[in-house]
Formats: sequence, structure tokens, C-alpha cells
Amino acid sequence: MKFHTLKKTNITISEIGLGTNAVGGHNLFENLNEQDGKELVSAALDLGITFIDTADIYGKGRSEELVGEVLKKYSREDFVLATKGGRHWFEDGSVKTDNHPHYLRGAFENSLKRLQMDYVDLYYLHFPDNETPLAESIGELSRLKEEGKIRAIGISNVTLDQLIEANVHNDISVLQSPYNMLNRSAEQDLLPYCIKNDISFIPYGPLAYGLLGGKYTKDFKLGTGDWRISDPLFQDELFEQTLVKVDALKEIAKEKQTTLPNLALAWLLAQDGVDAVIPGGKHKKQVAANVEATDVLLTKEDLVNIEGILL
Repeated sequence: MKFHTLKKTNITISEIGLGTNAVGGHNLFENLNEQDGKELVSAALDLGITFIDTADIYGKGRSEELVGEVLKKYSREDFVLATKGGRHWFEDGSVKTDNHPHYLRGAFENSLKRLQMDYVDLYYLHFPDNETPLAESIGELSRLKEEGKIRAIGISNVTLDQLIEANVHNDISVLQSPYNMLNRSAEQDLLPYCIKNDISFIPYGPLAYGLLGGKYTKDFKLGTGDWRISDPLFQDELFEQTLVKVDALKEIAKEKQTTLPNLALAWLLAQDGVDAVIPGGKHKKQVAANVEATDVLLTKEDLVNIEGILL
């Protein structure tokens, strides 16, 4: 396993991390098995993954509870834990984005309790609420950092203007944003800003939510409760066009004696500014496969060939 240091910190993370939205994320996926989720986290740690990513909205607290149950069995120095806040859910099932400092502090304290932790290594503002000034929201996270409850501050799902506003005092160490072979919008402005301003970029959805897993065929249909049903990549004509690219990428993966998912992860890690990837999964065998991506080395020729397919 290779390791990198989060920008503006002394926090070292494995370049292959673990996303846990399918660990107890019953509001995001159908038919999840919680025991499988816990075994996924354990397998990741046992295989050398030290960077675990969750959020309070995954399962409306359940993901943090399950992740915490597993992590308490390990030494605190053996992992780097990231979680996110800013999504307020209510008893009637509704969810509202809330960046107010008072809410964020309460949400953070609740996350600590569910995770059974004294501190979190990395805490993200999950979504902007487009009402609270981001300087106020990040200011509250800075106070939590001063109190020793957060080691680094991150932000997610923001535009360039919002990122600039949030980073007005240079407090942001990490940006988490969608980025993969099939969605490269981050390259337009977010990634260049991060490189210039010493911010680690952590892509989410590195496997395009399963499309770069290479198993889908033209007749694949998502369940009605699957959140991915709103993603354009899964819809009609674009879905079929994407599968053509996926087939071509499979050939390159074959030439490199690796899998398509690992090719996709290695491609991200080859991009300037990307310090880690956080593929998720539902079963421990998936994390065992993901770890092998750290050994895939892409040459300049490989990257040119991949670019020809993705254009």
C-alpha cells in the first residue's frame, strides 16, 4: 500500500481508502446486510487500508454506528477517520441541508457518540445550504479543530465560488467531489484550484457508482429505490454510449493484467492533486480487489490511450 499526507496536515492516509455509504446506508441502497458491511470495514483495515470515510446522513446515523462498532476493536493510531455533517433529518423522513454553526456543532457531537470516538481526523461540510455564509460554517469547524475534536477540515459538493468562499482563511485541507473516468467536470476548475491552493482532492464515486465495475449490460435496470436512478449516466442513450467506452477500457485493463475497477482507480491516482480514492462496496471481497489498484502503474502511453477512449 502507498501512502500520502493530507495537505496542510501531518495526517498520513492510504491512497486506497474505503467509502462506507453502503455500510448501513439503508436510505441510499436497497437490501443491505449490516453484517456484510461490518466485515467490509474489518477487511479493509486488515488489508492495510487506513482511510475510512463515512457521513452522518448515510443510513441517518446507522453507518457511523456500524463503522464505530468495528473501529473500536482497532488501535486509534491504525486508522484515519473521516465523516461529514450538514444534512439535518427529521422524524417525518424529510432532510434539510443546514450549515448553521449551532447545528453543525450538535451534529458533530452526535457523530462522535455514534462513532464512539473522542475526535475525528477529518470532518467535512457535506453540502452547502446556500443560506448560511460558508465562512461562518467553516469558522465553527475551525473552533472544533482548536478544541482538538477535528484534526483537519474538509468540504464537499461545492462549486468553485463556494470553495473559494469557504477557504477564505486557508482552513480547507480536503475537497471531496465527484470525479471519475466518466465524469471529469472537476478538471475544469475545482481540481486546478486545489492544486494551486494546497488542498487534497478526494474523488467520490471513483467507479462511477458501478459503471466502471464492468458488469452492467444494456438491459440492466436500477431498482426504484436506488438513488443512482437520477444519474444521467444510467439513463437510456447515454447509458448505452457509456457501455461502449467501458468495453474499450476493459481491453486496456486486460493488457495491463488488471481489472477495469482497478484501472479506473489507478487512473484517478495518476491525476495531479488526487491523494486518495475511496471506493465503496457491500462485500469484503470487493475491498480485497480494490487494494490491488495500488500496484497498477500507468505509463504515459497508457494515459494517452485511455484519453482517446474517454473523449
